[in-house]
Amino acid sequence: MSADSNGGGNVSVPLRILLNSIQCVRDRVRDGESNESDGAFNLSNFWDTLNQAVKAVSQEATKLSLAFSKPPLPSQQRVSRLHPEECPDSVHGVLLATEERLRYHSPPTGPRRHVEVLEGVAQLVEVILSSPLQSLTQEQLTSTGGVWSACDQFAQLPQDNKAAVLVVLSDQIGVVKDAIEEIEQALSNAHDPFSDVLDDDQDGEEPRENQDTYWSEKDRSVIAPCQGLMKASAACIRKLSAAVKANGNFSTPENVAQLDDLADISKEISPGVDDLALCLYPPMDYSGVQNNVNGHQSTTLGLATTSALHHVGTCQEVTGDLSGHQSKYE
Repeated sequence: MSADSNGGGNVSVPLRILLNSIQCVRDRVRDGESNESDGAFNLSNFWDTLNQAVKAVSQEATKLSLAFSKPPLPSQQRVSRLHPEECPDSVHGVLLATEERLRYHSPPTGPRRHVEVLEGVAQLVEVILSSPLQSLTQEQLTSTGGVWSACDQFAQLPQDNKAAVLVVLSDQIGVVKDAIEEIEQALSNAHDPFSDVLDDDQDGEEPRENQDTYWSEKDRSVIAPCQGLMKASAACIRKLSAAVKANGNFSTPENVAQLDDLADISKEISPGVDDLALCLYPPMDYSGVQNNVNGHQSTTLGLATTSALHHVGTCQEVTGDLSGHQSKYE
């Protein structure tokens, strides 16, 4: 018998209300954008409240899972306590209480982590509704563990918008560095970037008949300026990171919004550099390479320009260096 079966029909009603409420809160947090503070926001109080809320969510998720682990079913009155009007410390009550603060005041990574917690609790409720009521199922254990894991991540969150931007920039530097090393490794295999992938399928040491898997001299001449562009992008991000460390300020709503803008633009670098590295493999499509060069350079220049226009500032040489590498490709 599951919570959603005939025997548990009354109990399933508050569970479904809880599930619907959590999903609504999750969607509002996911779609919400930072608004201007009302002036009463205190960062330290916010994190104290949020950390207490996350701890309560983890505990309530455990209680919820255990309550439905074996017969008899909890009473409808007991399950109804999960609703915020009945019990402010309930899962939904805790999440709803912190929703507005999180949407309007937390660093860029905050809403993503909050959504992970919400999705974890929602998944747990769905599992309870569909699982036989006999013992803790593997699905219940996995879902409960997922809530714990998502809650634990809050301890590693950057504590302000400046720190959050620095985390994002560090991640982007890592992505660009990996792409540079990948191309350098492929180039070290003479004209054959697939030697470490395809040689296992070859009998003997004869070269493959498909010449489209090899780089031509023209291909290699195209790769060099693309490598330069990637290295210039990495240098740009490092300089921007240094500027954020030195000048980043989150004391006003305007500065917070500017830091959030930098974080949003920075996140576009990863897919751009991945696409650029991928299109350099044979058979090479030169027009595709040109498009990816333009796209990647545009994103990185946009990041540098946005920084220069905002309170963070950046060096003029950054934009000139990036433009120089694009002209080399052309």
